[in-house]
Amino acid sequence: MFSIAEASAQIRDRKLSAIELTRACLDRIEKLNPQLNAFITITPDLALQQARDADGDIAAGNSRGPLHGIPVALKDLIDVAGVRTTAASNQLREHVATEDAVVVTQLKRAGAVIVGKTNLHEFAFGGSGMISAFGPARNPWDESRITGGSSSGNAAAVAAGMCVAAIGTDTAGSVRDPAALCGIVGHRPSAGVWSNQGIIPLRKSFDIGGPMTRTVEDAWLMLNALANNREVAPLASSIDRVRIGVAREGFFDGLDVNVAGCVEKAIDVIRRLVASVREVRVEVGVPWTDFDVEILDYHRGMMTNSPELYQPATLERLKSCAAIPPAEFERAQRGLVAARQNAEKVFAAVDVVLTPTCLVAAPKIADLGAMATTELRAFEVQKLLHNTAPFSLLFWPSVSVPCGFTTEGLPVGLQISARPGADELALRVAHAYEQASDSHRRLPPIAT
Repeated sequence: MFSIAEASAQIRDRKLSAIELTRACLDRIEKLNPQLNAFITITPDLALQQARDADGDIAAGNSRGPLHGIPVALKDLIDVAGVRTTAASNQLREHVATEDAVVVTQLKRAGAVIVGKTNLHEFAFGGSGMISAFGPARNPWDESRITGGSSSGNAAAVAAGMCVAAIGTDTAGSVRDPAALCGIVGHRPSAGVWSNQGIIPLRKSFDIGGPMTRTVEDAWLMLNALANNREVAPLASSIDRVRIGVAREGFFDGLDVNVAGCVEKAIDVIRRLVASVREVRVEVGVPWTDFDVEILDYHRGMMTNSPELYQPATLERLKSCAAIPPAEFERAQRGLVAARQNAEKVFAAVDVVLTPTCLVAAPKIADLGAMATTELRAFEVQKLLHNTAPFSLLFWPSVSVPCGFTTEGLPVGLQISARPGADELALRVAHAYEQASDSHRRLPPIAT
């Protein structure tokens, strides 16, 4: 299983062809997708043609950068012209996009190979990945367990080597949550780094696309390659001048003991690499569920004309959004301005903030499947997205990096967040930690 950096170097040096790598990924998709349910739509013809084109360009000396010839998967909210975009819903089961999303245009310009569209929590409205018209994706570390959501198929696909990297979307943690539960890297960039045009929205105010990769270096390469940078400066490995804040209050409460042990060990590793580590408080003060009313903007017509095509749990959640008074949403918007200003005061004392990504490791699908809709939603809010949603509200760039395994062999994620615009710093700290540890080198049994 290659990282972007490894595969790109091999393709550039003509030790590996894009067509060979693409066929290997398509073979793994054919073999593993019946077990993991990671992909909704596979695009072999498109992928093989893009791989042939990449090999031709590279042979002619026309390399387009680190993504040239690299097989990538896309969350099935992201439009690819001529390919269906379902959002994992019967509402859009036969919907075929007529134009590429901006991020897909950038992928094609960078020479990437699109192998397919991945499963997700229906319309991205959930952190478990449990609710999909195509059934839930399954965790490569233990197929009886969830992947997390909503970018569920992406996480399974990258972890199992069905693609080299993937692009998801993150509103309240939908990149970071599944990355943590599946043992890969997930990065929520600063607002505006990538365009949302051509991506089905959840909450427009907080949605953003983000890379899901095997390594932090790969996330950095993908982030920059899609900003049309063919030459990407490597991430610095030294963080000896960085001041670390650990936000324990409100972010470590209710932490599973196995997850806590992994996170504490990671903090000890980072402590040896940086200038200082101290405890800090990060308070938002505005419940992120107050913004759920914004979700209705995309759904009003379908809720009126074809409500039966939603999964029952999704329709119930949408109806609950309709019960939120508009004044409450407006009050939350006003409060968030002051909350962001207040929270950013922490950066006078520290440069980045550490928390666990999720409070638990991946639970079993059967256990969550036995929950009522309101109970499942509460579990997502309180355990899976509890630590990621605040940084979405603050618009801080955040990256989840693998930081160990529970006694049951399930991955745990460490979340590293920085001030708005400081994506490089968050990724640099994550990269330095990754280089000083080995969690990212361990593969799930299904991938070996």
